[in-house]
Amino acid sequence: MGVQKEDVEKFLKGNPAFAKQYFAKKMSAASISKASGLPEKQIDFSQFQELSQVEESQIMYDLIKDMQENINVEKVVFKILTRISALIHADRCSLFMYRQRNGIGELATRLFNVNTEAKLEDCVVPPDSEIVYPLDMGIVGHVALTKKTVNVKDVTESQHFSSFVDDLTGYKTRNILAMPILNGKDMVAVIMALNKTTGPHFTAEDEDLFLKYMKIATLNLKIYHLSYLHNCETRKGQLLLWSANKVFEELTDIERQFHKALYTVRAYLNCDRYSVGLLDMTKEKEFFDIWPVLMGDQAPYSGPVTPDGRICNIMNAAADETFQFQVRDGYTQLKEPLDSSGWTIKNVLSLPIVNKKEEIVGVATFYNRKDGKPFDDQDEQLMEALTQFLGWSALNTDTYDKMNKLENRKDIAQDMVLYHVKCRDDEIQNILNTKEVYGLEPRECEEEELLAILKKDLPPLIKKFEIYEFHFSDFNCTEMELVKCGIQMYYEVGVVKKFQIPQEVLVRFMYSVNKGYRKITYHNWRHGFNVGQTMFTLLTTGMLKRYYTDLEVMAMITAGFLHDIDHRGTNNLYQVKSGNPLAKLHGSSILERHHLEFGKFLLADESLNIYQNLNRRQVEHVIHLMDIAIIATDLALYFKKRTMFQKIVDLSHTYEDEKKWVDFMSLETTRKEIVMAMMMTACDLSAITKPWEVQSKVALSVAAEFWEQGDLERTVLEQQPIPMMDRNHAPELPKLQCGFIDFVCTFVYKEFSRFHPQIQPMLDGILNNRREWNAKKEEYEATLKALEEEKAAKEAAKASKAPANNSGSKTCSVS
Repeated sequence: MGVQKEDVEKFLKGNPAFAKQYFAKKMSAASISKASGLPEKQIDFSQFQELSQVEESQIMYDLIKDMQENINVEKVVFKILTRISALIHADRCSLFMYRQRNGIGELATRLFNVNTEAKLEDCVVPPDSEIVYPLDMGIVGHVALTKKTVNVKDVTESQHFSSFVDDLTGYKTRNILAMPILNGKDMVAVIMALNKTTGPHFTAEDEDLFLKYMKIATLNLKIYHLSYLHNCETRKGQLLLWSANKVFEELTDIERQFHKALYTVRAYLNCDRYSVGLLDMTKEKEFFDIWPVLMGDQAPYSGPVTPDGRICNIMNAAADETFQFQVRDGYTQLKEPLDSSGWTIKNVLSLPIVNKKEEIVGVATFYNRKDGKPFDDQDEQLMEALTQFLGWSALNTDTYDKMNKLENRKDIAQDMVLYHVKCRDDEIQNILNTKEVYGLEPRECEEEELLAILKKDLPPLIKKFEIYEFHFSDFNCTEMELVKCGIQMYYEVGVVKKFQIPQEVLVRFMYSVNKGYRKITYHNWRHGFNVGQTMFTLLTTGMLKRYYTDLEVMAMITAGFLHDIDHRGTNNLYQVKSGNPLAKLHGSSILERHHLEFGKFLLADESLNIYQNLNRRQVEHVIHLMDIAIIATDLALYFKKRTMFQKIVDLSHTYEDEKKWVDFMSLETTRKEIVMAMMMTACDLSAITKPWEVQSKVALSVAAEFWEQGDLERTVLEQQPIPMMDRNHAPELPKLQCGFIDFVCTFVYKEFSRFHPQIQPMLDGILNNRREWNAKKEEYEATLKALEEEKAAKEAAKASKAPANNSGSKTCSVS
């Protein structure tokens, strides 16, 4: 039985003294020289161990020093590969760098055919001469794909081996030792050693020694990889920052916007040239780095256009059919340079410019990476970030343009509305008949002359129509008389002179408010005036004016007149269901916000602005109060404020001194606004408090408008309306009115009568109407009951006759 290799290794490890003595006798200068790479004459056997350790340390020190001094990665790895090729007796070693293009990984030669005699410049592979391995090809591709070290003892027995490089170079590969270089889970490179020179294949000891040196190579390549990623991220951040800076400088023209952005960030693109084609323009209309051309720094660019729709990363443009225009014979002989600078296309990265709607609006193409290497996945990500940003900015410019057009359309629409709503010069003569009296237009008259006309016509109307009374009715008034009464109210509360309201402006304003209400069944100018009149009466007769300043009183009365201007005869829910633009514009209190905006729109016209002589702070205050007052007419908000109002009423009864209570309330802004909001609700619902002969007619008008909405819901929306909106439920109106009075209306008037006894007539009115509606409800229910009883009696009589009719029938059975 022969001695095995394993037995010898075990013996030598167990007897180190013997092993040392044996190798001291057998080791020759030639063998040490071959192993160490030192000249034979420098070999000192007595100090061989110390010399090896010193040499190893020196090599490690040099590698670390090169890494620290930021020497390029090829130099450090080259030193490692020359050392490892000597130690493991490899014929040659190679470095393959991993990259991605078009989302597909590949390996490209960076150092090739490194051996102990090689020089760095001979082993570094130029970008245009690199050999590229797909990951599904060759042992090196297999290593990158599996991320595992392999020791292939015979390549002919490996299913992954590919001979295409051997065929290309004339080299014969016998065995391979290859290892992946990883940064975490990311593939960085593959290092490969070929052909053991002193044996049939690489041994386990060779593999251990290879892995030992690869740790230094891994560290170096990791540092290189992290540095590269850091530089890419830095470039991306700088690129996007500068792009944003220039993009938002130019919002009016997409070409100028792209020019500015790309001209600014060109230093970060790492490419020779770029072009951008916008698909919403003519396809030939591409532009390049044109600003130096405009400034005369360089000649105009006359190179190729963007490849038609190609979204790709081309490594070798000369080998691509798209760029046949720059080759003559096959892919080798170049034609004349594309411009006078001798520039030719080597590699190309082309990406779509996509806007936020995911529409392709153009194509950006980048030519020739400056370091000569192909564009990789980091370049793709960088350029993609830029093109996405440019795509979004294109939409931004488009949106800006559309916004300007919409703004122009809005101005035109407002001008049209104002033309039809605004009081004309001939219409103002219905109130200010200055032509008849003075032979002049109102603007040509003095304020005293206008006041003389108004004093003659307006005050008698106040007494005639009992404007100060809660039981006021507009039934005997014309719409023009209501306008005149509204004008006089401003004089009655003393704000015209105090705030220097131009009298012509006041007349035009009230006349225009009247015209701003649509001719619909209930929410028309008469309802708008009634709400303004009730606000006036609450403030004066109801004595609530003592809590508010004259400025606030003016705002509250104005809000009353404007609160339903341009009402459409349908409620908020219908606006939502029908998809009305108002519902899209206003998220809540849809119609109320529209009335408010329409009122502000009228006041924005100088000839209608009754606030024109107020200072800025006063204007802000009255607009704020109008906001609160008009929005408060949304009943959904009324229910939220009822408890707060009740607490204020309860608090008022804790003050014995009336003056102290008035002083306290006058200074409490929040409480005043809550009371004002409840006043608006009381005014809006005030028709329910009018004398029965008035209220019953108004209720029919309200119901008629509700039924009109119900008809729309049934025909347009194809939905069944609720009973209140359904004219088929018209006989149930008394019952619905009782419910409305009980659950919505009574509370506000009951609390206001507790708050100020002067408002008791409103509570008395609603209670009287409640009795009238209840009587009608009982009458309807009695009639309904009688009909049901009559029907039941007929059915009973019919049922009692049924047996007699069937008494003569016979039944035949078959057994």
